[in-house]
Amino acid sequence: MTIDPATFRQVLGHFPTSVTVVAATAADGTPIGFTIGSFTSVSLDPPLVGFLPQVNSDRWAAINATGSFVVNELGAHQSELCWRFAKSSVLDPFDGVAWRPSPITGSPIIEGAIAWIDCAIEGVIDAGDHHFVLGRVLELEHVDPETEPDPNPLLFYRGQLGRFQPHV
Repeated sequence: MTIDPATFRQVLGHFPTSVTVVAATAADGTPIGFTIGSFTSVSLDPPLVGFLPQVNSDRWAAINATGSFVVNELGAHQSELCWRFAKSSVLDPFDGVAWRPSPITGSPIIEGAIAWIDCAIEGVIDAGDHHFVLGRVLELEHVDPETEPDPNPLLFYRGQLGRFQPHV
């Protein structure tokens, strides 16, 4: 049975995903990062997360070479960053973006992200035209509800960005 790629993409587009920027710092101190919507928790014990970069991504190859990464969960106010880090035509997506090094790996934590997860690469599994990257969580944090009362995530749904609206 053959699945039409356009139909596959359209159907899977009905599953909302959070928008993250996966990033690392190269040996020369240069930050590297790209947008990932295919991020997931994997295991509590041990603490593992995963994401799926395209096999032909130069930015993924550069991050893989570092052995570590940080996942930045973007807030609803950061839609411009989603597109900036998603486009391979943007040569330096970190240009003008404020960030600080994560405490364990030194990977870039983007200012304004509502949560971050600092990880070591545990394994990489081939998965068709993507890799499944397994990361061991080393440290993590979310914004303080006392200082950020509405830490609303940026969501991707049916090709568009939006925000979470809870049922009341």
